[in-house]
Amino acid sequence: MPEAAGLYYEEHGPPDAPPLILSSGLGGSAGYWAPNLPGLAEHFRVIAYDHRGTGRSDRASPEGLTLADLGADILALMGALDVGSAAIVGHAIGGMAALEAARAAPARVNRTVVINGWASLDPQTARCFDVRLTLLRKAGAAAYLEAQPLFLFPPDWLSGHDAVLRAEAAQHLANWPGDLTMERRVAAARAFDCRAWAGSIEVPTLLVCATDDLLVPSFNSTSLQSLLPHARSIVRPWGAHAVNVTDAAAVTSDILDFLRS
Repeated sequence: MPEAAGLYYEEHGPPDAPPLILSSGLGGSAGYWAPNLPGLAEHFRVIAYDHRGTGRSDRASPEGLTLADLGADILALMGALDVGSAAIVGHAIGGMAALEAARAAPARVNRTVVINGWASLDPQTARCFDVRLTLLRKAGAAAYLEAQPLFLFPPDWLSGHDAVLRAEAAQHLANWPGDLTMERRVAAARAFDCRAWAGSIEVPTLLVCATDDLLVPSFNSTSLQSLLPHARSIVRPWGAHAVNVTDAAAVTSDILDFLRS
């Protein structure tokens, strides 16, 4: 099983192509990017990884975890794989971790894409986190995972993919990282606030969001854009929080157009 810097990773695409790091959201799994891999791997050396504390990576999740720690993990993975600089595409907290990496080592990050991210915690996102954590604490991981798709996908997409989602929930439960790890990851997401330093990010950034995102209202991306000196936004009319999954072809095209421009 490939491992570097304590992180499980997998590579797709030509090994001599420009490197592209994929960093997933709260679940932390490299498998989240499966719908986007074929298109991205045509043009890039794609490196997807499981976040520390989740999946097949080192299961140690430090107390006081921050998204800056997740950004440091991206840089550590790049160092272990001898990647001098790379573009980083991240979903939600994976996207903010990409910004943290660009903040810490601007010469090593050449572009970032943030899908459904935020500059500071929105009340709607806080409400959703509260509901999810109450489920976890009162009813357990199985109930948490049963409810998770409600926050990620549009209702019509949910109905059409029910069997697949139930199978995935069973798989996620079998590989559950532990309640404490999930609590720490949510706490790190809550605490993220880049309003004081986003203006220092010189890396070109694409912000992708969906108007029907229940978890992170789309105006959070446009608000983040106003803070970043070299950012632009694409607002998708449908797709919800996991828009790169539900509208994979369109979002993959958005990413490729930006990275190859």
